[in-house]
Amino acid sequence: MKVLAAMSGGVDSAVAAARAVEAGHEVVGVHLALSRMPGTLRTGSRGCCTVEDSNDAWRACDKLGIPFYVWDFSERFAEEVVDDFVSEYAAGRTPNPCMRCNERIKFAALLDRALALGFDAVVTGHYAKVTEDEAGNKELHRAADWAKDQSYVLGVLTHEQLKHAFFPLADTPSKAEVRAEAERRGLSVAQKPDSHDICFIPDGDTRGWLAERIDMNPGRIVDHEGNDLGEHPGSEAFTVGQRKGLAISRPAPDGRPRFVLQVRPKENKVVVGPKDLLKVDRLEGIKVSWAGVPIPEVITGETFECTVQVRAHADPVAATAHVTSEGTLIATLNEALGGVAPGQTMVLYQGTRVLGQATIDAAYSQAWDPSKV
Repeated sequence: MKVLAAMSGGVDSAVAAARAVEAGHEVVGVHLALSRMPGTLRTGSRGCCTVEDSNDAWRACDKLGIPFYVWDFSERFAEEVVDDFVSEYAAGRTPNPCMRCNERIKFAALLDRALALGFDAVVTGHYAKVTEDEAGNKELHRAADWAKDQSYVLGVLTHEQLKHAFFPLADTPSKAEVRAEAERRGLSVAQKPDSHDICFIPDGDTRGWLAERIDMNPGRIVDHEGNDLGEHPGSEAFTVGQRKGLAISRPAPDGRPRFVLQVRPKENKVVVGPKDLLKVDRLEGIKVSWAGVPIPEVITGETFECTVQVRAHADPVAATAHVTSEGTLIATLNEALGGVAPGQTMVLYQGTRVLGQATIDAAYSQAWDPSKV
């Protein structure tokens, strides 16, 4: 099989490529240049896709004896990921840029080009597994190492994309084993730290970065009962669950800290309240997609049992879900979750299988009626 290995410059992608070579596949390595100004991306252990990562990817490919290329996806990355991030915040939502990058860059733009060039699959270092059901349909499942499982950020993959996705680390029991294998293979990235945070915000100051790109105007901060508490510099800079940076001079009557409960950009208002009001038990999702052939209940609109995960490393919560005639995904949670913001992604599972995903458009709590504020 002729495969294209997406080389991030980290240890996972390097070992994944090495295993593909060892399995006898014809492997070509490619690193994605996501910015024409490398200084605008994070560097060191906190970044990804920087110049130093490109050099690390090249060294890994050289060690493996496979061809190496750098593909410039900076323009598409800016449009599909960075601009989307800005527009989502401007609309009062909290997006997941890594999810968008997987969806629109690594498994759309990259895979499309790979197939056009005659490759059979794209290899990545993600911890997830692709299997087949009795009919030969592809399914996406959690990896063997649940602590490193990355099926959540791959929940956006479609059935057609799963046909060409190759995850050699699927059955690896731990990240420590991957690092040990990289050492044995003589790969220089064996002990390279994992990447974290948003790669296109160099200093980690999301609010300051957004302020340069969104026309923010001062507005009011109110509590969950509608009481005016002061002024904010721009609602777009806040996210649900935020505690720091509220700059409220008057303490709550009970002395407890306040958290952002809602961001309302149309009213330019930020609603705050006690932590217990962050708990939600009903989620409505839009932009729904299914990772593989949808289960029958999706087609019929019947309710089905599942688990719901709303963050990459969060614990899944049992729920019942159904798809409305308008295509909205409704999930009723058996256990309330805190700090869930519109714009986040909910991924649905049955057992280890990823059913699909949706962008959260609304999150509700039985303990608080926001329409009264």
